[in-house]
Parts: sequence; C-alpha cells; structure tokens
Amino acid sequence: MRYGIRELSELAGVSARTLRYYDEIGLLKPLFVNEAGYRFYGEEEAELLQQILFYRERGFGLKQIGEILKKKDFDAEQALKDHLADLEARRDQLDALIRTVKNTILSKKGEYKMSDKEKFEALKERAIKENEAQYGAEIREKYGEDCVEASNERVKGMTQEEWEQFQGLEKEILKQLKENVLAKISFDQEKVKELVLLHKKWLCMTWPKYSAEAHKGVAAMYVADERFRQYYDREVQGCAEFLKQAVDYWASRL
Repeated sequence: MRYGIRELSELAGVSARTLRYYDEIGLLKPLFVNEAGYRFYGEEEAELLQQILFYRERGFGLKQIGEILKKKDFDAEQALKDHLADLEARRDQLDALIRTVKNTILSKKGEYKMSDKEKFEALKERAIKENEAQYGAEIREKYGEDCVEASNERVKGMTQEEWEQFQGLEKEILKQLKENVLAKISFDQEKVKELVLLHKKWLCMTWPKYSAEAHKGVAAMYVADERFRQYYDREVQGCAEFLKQAVDYWASRL
C-alpha cells in the first residue's frame, strides 16, 4: 500500500506540513519522491509515523524521538508494549481524577463528605498533570523518561506534611527572589546562599539524588525557556536570571 502525502496526513490526522517538516529534519523520510516532487510513503513509513505520534503523545520531543528510533536495538513491538503500559497508567490516573472531581461536585451539593486525604491526593495529581502539560516534553528530553517518572512518583508518595513543606519552599523561594532583585543584591553575597540552599532543598524533595551540575542545568532552563522565565518574572523582572546566576555561583560551594 502506498500513500501520497495528503492521503497519509488524512489517515494519521496530521498536516501535510508536519510530514514535510519530519522529512526535512530526517525523522520520517518518504519511500520515494517522484519527478514532480511529490512524496509517497509505504507501509513501513506509515508504521514509523505511528510510532512517532505515539511518542509525541507521551510528551517526547522530536530530537529525542529521532534518537530512539535510530537506535540499532530499537524494538518496535517492545515500544508498542511500552506505549500501552503508559496509556493504561494514564487511564488509571484519569479515572482517579474523574472520581475526585465527581466526589468534589457531590460534596459541594452536600451529597458526599470528601475527606482531607482525597482533597490532598487531588492536589498532587493536579500539580503533576499541569507540570506535564506545560513542561513534560522539555524535561523528558533534557533529563530522560526514567528521571521524570521517578520525580513524579516521589511527588505522589509525599505525605500531606511533606506536600505542604514542598509548596511552602516554593513560595519562600519566590519571595526571597523578589526581595533580592528589588534590593539589587549581588548574587555572590552570602545572603543569596540561603536562597540557593532553599532551591536545592526544594529540588531534592523530588530528585532521587542531587548534583551541582544538574542544579545548574535546571536554573539555566529557567532562563532559556520562555515559559519558565515568565513564571519567575511574572511579578518582578529579572528573577529568573538572578536565580540562574546565584545557582551558577553557589551550587558547587554548598
């Protein structure tokens, strides 16, 4: 079976422009291009596109997908099993969220008494989902699938006391950042060391182990990625850059 670019785009639910881009970056080459310049794809290319779309749906970046598919030991059948396991896990998470929302609605109507534990679990699930939606692809590409999943599991396993501490640390970091930037304090002053220690403590609540280089890498991402920069700079401009400079200076001195 052979498909023209429009036929394959309609079959897969992606635009022809996307397929052309995948060709340009070497992610999905057509079976052949005719003399008129039209791309044609075979069954093997269609199967490869399916794998690409599965990985995209799981939050992988295009560069990471390319590296996975080009591995000599890439196993298409095992990849499908991994996709299925991921989908089933996400289904379970979604089912749990649906139950929580339904119970919340019932509790608002006075028809169900929602426990504090249920409310707390819902907060953790929502935080993970929001983080995945905004930054999932980028952090997976930078730190790997296993690292991100391990971090998510540590969040899920937090007690209510640990969760409140985690949230409190984030608020304190933002508070000190704003104060330091507004006061025009130099990032190499001893006072700023406290801020970097707080940030380290916050990271270590979800990281399996700490390294100064990884800490610096995260801080660099706060500046390089506009979404992170906007998060830290939403009240006072320069907070993201200040945190990066502070971590660069102090992380190896902690």
